[in-house]
Amino acid sequence: MILLISDLHLEEERPDITRAFLDLLAGPARTAQALYILGDFFEVWIGDDAMSPFQTSICQALRALSDSGTPLFLMHGNRDFMLGKRFCKAAGCTLLPDPSVVSLNGEQVLLMHGDSLCTRDVGYIKMRRVLRNRLVLFILRHLPLRTRHKLARKLRNESRTQVSMKTNDIVDVTPDEVPRVMQQYGVRTLIHGHTHRPAIHKLQIGDHTGQRIVLGDWDREAWVLQVDEHGFALHATSLAPEPLLQLS
Repeated sequence: MILLISDLHLEEERPDITRAFLDLLAGPARTAQALYILGDFFEVWIGDDAMSPFQTSICQALRALSDSGTPLFLMHGNRDFMLGKRFCKAAGCTLLPDPSVVSLNGEQVLLMHGDSLCTRDVGYIKMRRVLRNRLVLFILRHLPLRTRHKLARKLRNESRTQVSMKTNDIVDVTPDEVPRVMQQYGVRTLIHGHTHRPAIHKLQIGDHTGQRIVLGDWDREAWVLQVDEHGFALHATSLAPEPLLQLS
């Protein structure tokens, strides 16, 4: 069994999400062949040198799972693209490039965060290209902490404002971009998050049928994709005061 999650947006203000995630680590993830986290793991990340006690505790929980024998893989999202090698080493996880092709139960599958598929959101794509530039990242990581905090708040507020003003088709993936990327990487299955619209979509990839699996965000429910000999299955568990994830 392999587990995939994304868009937890972990922060101290949402202890219900944190508890659900820790339940996953202590339960199903302990017997999983691997756990993949496809971006926006944290609500905000301003640098590995600026970890709060809360973020450090999450890092330690990941390390405990890694030490127990479950391989961990992490991908950047649009909220935590500054996660770096120091965090990954401390957490015992492997940082995957976006996109990445991995083998899941013998099938080559394309993993992405999903934001780069939203090509109709021209302004965001331009900003993403700038922020992911290596020189820009280097500069950002070496700004004073106070400046990074202010910049993170500004970007976060602007993002929320802009998303609320954009139509649904703009902030969702571009339909033509999905098969194009899947053909480029020679896969029939794409798994991503970012859009907060969990579903399994059947689609045509050239002469073959394929599927696009969208992971859900952890807000009202905790979404987990389970991959095993039976295929791909999305599970959702309500985020209650004492949530407990149960996967078949």
